[in-house]
Amino acid sequence: MRIDAHQHYWLTERGDYGWLTPEQGILFADYMPNQLRDDLKRHSFERTIVVQAAPTIEETEFLLALYEEYESIAGVVGWADLDSPLFGEQYAHLRKHKGFVGFRPMLQDLEDSWILRPQVMNNLKLVVEDDFPLDLQLRPRHLPYVLEVLRSFPTLRAVVDHAAKPFVAERVIEPWKTLLAELAAYPHIMCKLSGLVTEANQPSWRWEDLVPYVHAVIDMFGTDRIMFGSDWPVCLTTCSYDEVYHALRNALPVHLPEKAVSALFGENAARFYQIVR
Repeated sequence: MRIDAHQHYWLTERGDYGWLTPEQGILFADYMPNQLRDDLKRHSFERTIVVQAAPTIEETEFLLALYEEYESIAGVVGWADLDSPLFGEQYAHLRKHKGFVGFRPMLQDLEDSWILRPQVMNNLKLVVEDDFPLDLQLRPRHLPYVLEVLRSFPTLRAVVDHAAKPFVAERVIEPWKTLLAELAAYPHIMCKLSGLVTEANQPSWRWEDLVPYVHAVIDMFGTDRIMFGSDWPVCLTTCSYDEVYHALRNALPVHLPEKAVSALFGENAARFYQIVR
């Protein structure tokens, strides 16, 4: 099964996205499954993981309704309020839906040390005990705090979105590389090779700009703990779906075995999110 492990759908009229304003240009529009269908077909992707874009239960339920309607959606990474005493109730409600395969707090929009708050840590204990996947929306400055979480919960099953957004445009690799390698030492942590094109120098980026970061991630995590994600439609601020796909294919190590390529483009995501359809 080929899976695009990171993309979004939204309707602007829903009104709970916060960050989605007319100033966002091309992103301030509706993006729904029928608009992505041809891109997926062209690259033989059978399924996608749709990821939350608003910190509300209502948006997660909207995405779960899309899951029921569209066979292409393999699962939904939703949202629940980790900093609330009501988290357990919210989590239990969402867990009843077979399409709910993970959840994501929007860490990059929060205080850097937010994930270490007592209420958050208490709720994370529930998630760890349930062995449920967590998407980590990070920038390099968040990595030290996530490492503290992992010292408390070394079996946390999580995936780092967009490889923690390294400084591709500046061609700076440290301290991102060293910190991410510390995360990779925890065997239950995976990494998405997604969103890198939007971190590159605009508009003159080239796929070669991604190579040091892509190779570093593969060296750290190995080929069985990485996933491809298009980050569509966010990628459209930089380039087309085709360009995102080919940029990663070109940036991969030249002699990567076909088995590893198959894992990157679907099998690892299916295992991590426990896709059943």
